[in-house]
Amino acid sequence: MPLYRIGSIGEEIKSIQRKLRELGFYRGPVDGIFGGGTEAAVRAFQKSKGLSVDGIVGPVTWNYLFNEDIKENALLSRPLIHRCLALTGSFETGRPVPDCFAGISGDFDGQGMSFGVLQWNFGQNSLQPLLNDMINEHQEVVKEIFHNYFDVLVDALNSDKEDLMTFIRSIQHPVRHYIYEPWRGMFKSLGRTEEFQEIQVRYAERLFNAALSLCNEYELWSERAVALMFDIKVQNGSISRVVKRQIIREIEELSPDLSDEDREVQKMTIIANRRAEASNPRWIEDVRARKLCCAQGHGVVHGIRYDIREQFGIELKPYE
Repeated sequence: MPLYRIGSIGEEIKSIQRKLRELGFYRGPVDGIFGGGTEAAVRAFQKSKGLSVDGIVGPVTWNYLFNEDIKENALLSRPLIHRCLALTGSFETGRPVPDCFAGISGDFDGQGMSFGVLQWNFGQNSLQPLLNDMINEHQEVVKEIFHNYFDVLVDALNSDKEDLMTFIRSIQHPVRHYIYEPWRGMFKSLGRTEEFQEIQVRYAERLFNAALSLCNEYELWSERAVALMFDIKVQNGSISRVVKRQIIREIEELSPDLSDEDREVQKMTIIANRRAEASNPRWIEDVRARKLCCAQGHGVVHGIRYDIREQFGIELKPYE
């Protein structure tokens, strides 16, 4: 799509002005002329959404203006891997879609910068492929977000590892490790785009397939079970042999009279509790809250109430 900015005219500008007026950002005339008042309203809207503030309406700002509600509802019809990634991302960041795909942290762990649901990072060379794919596949979107800094980003990604890490450390606080603006806002805007969400989904396939294998291992069949096992793979890595023996023993003690649905929930609850209790004592209750939320379909994690069927479309029904 074209970029709408100072000097642009036409029906699209009228649509932008109407929407900004409806949202309370614009009080000028709906005349189809992109002037200073419209630009100021666009900037205010972009700031409210955590977007890169440039006063230009391109693909990202347009989507936020006109399609944000549609995008959130669309999550319910996404493939299960996308919904599981969004749920785990929300646990990790405490933020809803799309912000859960835009988690960002600095060099506190020596990895330069970590980004996205699975905290891909520069130190382990895991973030570079995602960013390069985004640039190669959706350069227009990246250019709109990073505008004057686009070439700097590309040059950094094309430099050797030492120079890249030096650059990444130069755009963050040396002690507190928070990313400076405008880089923080630009990266977060990137994470919120549908295009970069899809790339994150693609790079999460290995963990998702491992979660499916765990479901088969414990003879679980539901979408909620996949969400549980995926969250285990992301947060905890695995289930040890000792813990597995405990789980199997408790599952064998379940009543044979349980319905398929009740048995599924009971098995997931056992797995959730046993995996939590095998965690670092400092994090046991955090792990338990996340895992029980997946197992039981609802719960409170970090003070946020979840209903994973309503919010993420993850149900107690067979996964495909």
